Amino acid sequence: MGIDQTTFRRVLGHFATGITVVTGLTENKTPVGLTVNAFTSLSLSPPLVLFCLDKRTASINAFDKGNGFALNMLNKDQQDLSVIFSTKVEDRFAKVEHTFWDTGVPILTGCLANLECKIDAIYDGGDHLIIVGLVGRLHQSDNSSPLIYFNGDYAEIKEVN
Repeated sequence: MGIDQTTFRRVLGHFATGITVVTGLTENKTPVGLTVNAFTSLSLSPPLVLFCLDKRTASINAFDKGNGFALNMLNKDQQDLSVIFSTKVEDRFAKVEHTFWDTGVPILTGCLANLECKIDAIYDGGDHLIIVGLVGRLHQSDNSSPLIYFNGDYAEIKEVN
């Protein structure tokens, strides 16, 4: 029995995820970035994370042929960044505050956390690539909550006292 893609996507939408923006550089050092929620930790020793990227992504060469990337975990006040990096905007970085660390990839400011990674491995995953990164530098904010995506919309974690 086959599973239709619409049903599969709807069912998977019932799994709440945080939202990240993955950033990288093209071969000519142009910054690129896109919203990704297929992200997870992989290993503590060595510190590895992974994200999944559709093979049809326009900027895929920055990630499958590049040297590094950053995962920027969005906080609850950064829904605008999620939208900017998930829609067709000519220069996504023009009005977005960012800085650069060791690899030269853009690091978005004000995020819940940022992880700068060197590409460790890339695996085939159906219509996606699974990109594994070795974390070389990270930063965490202690004063925020994550931006969550659930059932096709943004959601918030309610604080429990």
